[in-house]
Amino acid sequence: MSPIYVAIIALACFALGGVVAFFTKQFAAGRRIRRADEEASQIIAEANESQKTILLEAKEEAFNIKAEAEASYRDRRAELQRTERRLGQREENLERRDEAIQRRESSIANKEKEVDRARSRAEELRQRQQHELELIANMSSSEAKELLLKRVEGEIGEEASRRVREMEARVREEADEKARDILSQAIQRCATEVVAETTVSVVPLPSDEMKGRLIGREGRNIRALEHATGVDLIIDDTPEAVTLSCFDPVRREIARLALERLILDGRIHPARIEEMVQKSKNEVEATILAEGEQATVKAGVQGLAPELIKLLGRLKYRYSYGQNVLMHSIEVALLAGMMATEAGAKINIAKKAGLLHDIGKAVDFEVEGPHALIGADIVKQWEKSAEVVEAVGGHHGEISVTIAESFLVSAADAISGARPGARRESLEQYLKHLEGLEGIANSFPGVEKSYAIQAGREIRIMVKPEEIDDLGAMRLARDIVKRVEENLNYPGQIKVTVVRETRAVDYAK
Repeated sequence: MSPIYVAIIALACFALGGVVAFFTKQFAAGRRIRRADEEASQIIAEANESQKTILLEAKEEAFNIKAEAEASYRDRRAELQRTERRLGQREENLERRDEAIQRRESSIANKEKEVDRARSRAEELRQRQQHELELIANMSSSEAKELLLKRVEGEIGEEASRRVREMEARVREEADEKARDILSQAIQRCATEVVAETTVSVVPLPSDEMKGRLIGREGRNIRALEHATGVDLIIDDTPEAVTLSCFDPVRREIARLALERLILDGRIHPARIEEMVQKSKNEVEATILAEGEQATVKAGVQGLAPELIKLLGRLKYRYSYGQNVLMHSIEVALLAGMMATEAGAKINIAKKAGLLHDIGKAVDFEVEGPHALIGADIVKQWEKSAEVVEAVGGHHGEISVTIAESFLVSAADAISGARPGARRESLEQYLKHLEGLEGIANSFPGVEKSYAIQAGREIRIMVKPEEIDDLGAMRLARDIVKRVEENLNYPGQIKVTVVRETRAVDYAK
């Protein structure tokens, strides 16, 4: 076969293949188009169905919203109608009130006019009478008022002063008489010895050579004594004397007895010091017990626990402002018992509480707190009576008291401590008290001089007669008394005397 025929056949095959491929592609494309049309039709049908469902739901929701809106509208309309009715009623009430107020205002206006007319008539009458009185008295109304006020003020001041003096005199007489009836019987039977308060004890030595022996080699004797007794031994330049210093009076008494025995014995070394200290301690303990028992007998108090008796005996060595606490306790017990007899209170409770009221001072250097509360805690352990505990704890006001015996113990404590000579103050406190008293007196205008006398129990004030009259002197005394009561703390009472005198001096030539 020639190449031309081969080429023609090849071209024919190629053309036939292209035609077959073209129709094959057209057939496949037609199939895809039909499938796409079917899918589009299906999507359109689904969309139509979804649109119908949405439209139905929207219509239903719109119907519900419309129904709710109509119901809310009806409710609001009904509420508005009720509000309109209430407002209408209020308007009617306001109109009626307005009418009533207008009637009252018109009535008040008429009354005011009548009052103004009456006031004008009264003013005319007053002016006419005043004019006539001025013509009769030959002075103006202001001069008459001033004269009348001066006379009335003087009369009222004199009358007030007179009545105040009468009332003060009457009250003072009654109070003095009642106080004498109760206190004179109590105080006159309880005179006690006053002992100066000390925190040191001085032991005399036979010679100054004894100081070296007390000190010992390298200070062993003095260290042994201080260790055994708990007391500071002061050996200074004081000739033939040694000072014992300690806040605990019992330990100081033990050291004093032991030191006196060592000086008499002459054998001073650590072993002998311990032996003497032990003997002195036994002697002091026996003395404490004996003093406690004697105190109960003197006060007439029975049935105390042995522990309370021992603590009571320790007060023999305790002093407060120069007053022996044990003697003070006995005195308070007797005073409280006597006042309880006069007042009709329980005598046994008053005596027992008075005897034990300062028992906290026996251990106040060992326990912190006010001695009244410490004493109440101690008494509570051994005393069954709650009244005694209350009186002991409340005699200085640390706790509230409810029974008469508590007040009697407080009063007896004040009487025993505040009576003249019972206690002594330090010089510094005494001077401050006098300075404060004179300073208060000098702070008032018109005071020329002031003198605190009788250990601060009386103050005399000299005033300028041209500035203060007799009535002013009485007022000044009362004002100074009030100022002293507010600013100063003092036992007993302070007498305030205001002296006003006029001196006429001339010379014969």
